[in-house]
Amino acid sequence: MSMSVGSDSGDEDQVMSEINTTPLVDIMLVLLIIFLITSPVVMHLVPIKLPTESNEPVKNKPEDVNIVVSKDGDVYWGQKKLANSDELFELLKKESVKLPQPAVHVRGDMSARYEAIGRVMFQAQRAGVQKVGFVIEPPDKG
Repeated sequence: MSMSVGSDSGDEDQVMSEINTTPLVDIMLVLLIIFLITSPVVMHLVPIKLPTESNEPVKNKPEDVNIVVSKDGDVYWGQKKLANSDELFELLKKESVKLPQPAVHVRGDMSARYEAIGRVMFQAQRAGVQKVGFVIEPPDKG
């Protein structure tokens, strides 16, 4: 390690134009260590239990209702294409009076407009359906 003592000619010392960053780095390392030590203590102040993902396959019962919404907004009751929302309402009204009430599973195409899914949800609500679920593809585990 070397040290600058001055010039050999005895002239005045020149002003150093570089900033000494060593103290700044030292302070930042000390602050980083303090944050690393104190952050686990702060995180455990409020004990909570986070939800875990459970991927259970859907068990379709024969009495469950499957409604499919295509990307064009067409609504299908099982394999039968419905003409309009009133026909869907009449079918859902018949299902809602059964005991126990069957669950309605809505399978919407990823490219379908929200408006088409919203119409199905509105008709289910009007008909008095209690259990409405969406069928989705589970995410990859990779």
